[in-house]
Amino acid sequence: MAANAAFYAPSLIRSCKLSHSSLSRSADFRKSLSVKASTALSYSELPVADKSSVPTKISSWQWKFKDNSINIYYEEHERESNEPAKDILMIPTISDVSTVEEWRLVAKDIVQRVGKINWRATIVDWPGLGYSDRPKMNYDADVMENFLVDFMNSPDSPMCYSGKDLVVFGGGHAAAITVRAAKKGLINPTAIAAVAPTWAGPLPIVFGRDSNMETRYGMLRGTLRAPALGWMMYNVLVSNEKSIESQYKSHVYSNPENVTPTVIESRYSLTKRNGARYVPAAFLTGLLDPVKTREEFVQLFADLDGKLPIIVLSTKDSPKRSKAEMEALKGVKGVSQFVEVAGALLPHEEYPTVVAEELYRFLQENFEQKA
Repeated sequence: MAANAAFYAPSLIRSCKLSHSSLSRSADFRKSLSVKASTALSYSELPVADKSSVPTKISSWQWKFKDNSINIYYEEHERESNEPAKDILMIPTISDVSTVEEWRLVAKDIVQRVGKINWRATIVDWPGLGYSDRPKMNYDADVMENFLVDFMNSPDSPMCYSGKDLVVFGGGHAAAITVRAAKKGLINPTAIAAVAPTWAGPLPIVFGRDSNMETRYGMLRGTLRAPALGWMMYNVLVSNEKSIESQYKSHVYSNPENVTPTVIESRYSLTKRNGARYVPAAFLTGLLDPVKTREEFVQLFADLDGKLPIIVLSTKDSPKRSKAEMEALKGVKGVSQFVEVAGALLPHEEYPTVVAEELYRFLQENFEQKA
């Protein structure tokens, strides 16, 4: 998310060998589902608006990064079929309350459709967010890109069987990071869907990046990461239900009536997980931005012209600054399709049926009609 996407008030700145564990679907999802180490969860701990969107499999993968071994949470959605599956990797937006839950209903919709291709969806939580482990690290855009590349390419990753036959759906910053990795040749997806794509953190897009502001961002980031004061500030600014509800109603969702107590409770619980403040501190202050300017953002897409199909889903009610960045991609080389849908910064969660319809049409045009 860009501009107003973080759960902070911007004015504050003024001050293929699967070694991973897995759990296959059982007859009764209300039984406890356990995932390695700190990602142990039960069915009741996975709040969603529609319980029928329970994944086929919940699992974790050990990401080895420098001196860290990080539990990465992911889940798979597919329908029963004797046909081989073609894979879609769905990546949540990056925000204080990023979660696989954003994509669940879209995943369920697409995989249940019967066509020439049997689609399977994998949704993964970023390191430091969602249900993945949240170690204290120096998170930046390169770290997140490194994770994405490893998750898609490592021989022991859950996606290794997909090879180069993988479609990627990304929301917000996830879309831009995916496109950047593809431009560098680090990943080779067969298609990309950029849903409400963004590139600038909430504070830099509002206050800029001059040396004075960068100093202030660094001070704020350091405060949020501090052992005691950091938690106090985080709890006041982010980890409270009123703040989350306010942000969702003002710009994350387009219709305040869609912001239910279930959604707020789910997001609030994420802010209470160990290490919850480290990635938000980086995101808020621009360290997770994959580029520094709109021109660089547009060029990422242009450089993929002719290499793979890319669809951009802009939204009707995004915050003004965020919408301007999305609109900058309209008509750009490398963008095969540009569609405007209902919603704001999380259209795939707020209007999953609408988004699923557009994305499935994209899949049909680029894969099923050629099958």
